[in-house]
Amino acid sequence: MFKVFQSPSVATFGQQFIRNYGKPNKKFLYKDGILKDQIYYYPRDTDRQILPPATETPPKLFSVRRLKPIKGLPYWEKRILRGLGLYEKNGVAVVKNIPENNARLWKVKHLVEILPITFKYGEPSEADVERTFLKENGECVVIRKLEEVDTNQAKLDAAEQLRTDRLRMDGETLRKDSRLKWLNPW
Repeated sequence: MFKVFQSPSVATFGQQFIRNYGKPNKKFLYKDGILKDQIYYYPRDTDRQILPPATETPPKLFSVRRLKPIKGLPYWEKRILRGLGLYEKNGVAVVKNIPENNARLWKVKHLVEILPITFKYGEPSEADVERTFLKENGECVVIRKLEEVDTNQAKLDAAEQLRTDRLRMDGETLRKDSRLKWLNPW
């Protein structure tokens, strides 16, 4: 006689065996999830505490740099890289932190390096755009415009007097003197 081993995916009705084909019902399998902040968590231990999210705000922008070559990639990954502006070699793109872009980045995460952009000295305004640059570590630096400082009138007068002094050595005299010292060093 043959022995029949029952697997968990096989249901029995009397003497007949019926196999469940298709995908399992996820609502039935994952019914013990804990809903927190519109996200279902499935902890391994039932007594495990779910930590609250970090208090710091997520970055608004990402710096994305392509690391791997495009040759040999499937067309959908090439299309995503072209859409992000990373099709050229050593391409760097600044991308908003929105769900659509995060989904694209998730699909090509093995090809790119993603860094959050931090604003150490505050976010730039429209007037600061010309004096803003992005470092390789994702730090955005804004060179602020200095306010006008009241200058000392005495310093300005001294500089003007030195410029117009008659006994001051001009460029021609300095060149001749330097040439003579070069030709006769001793």
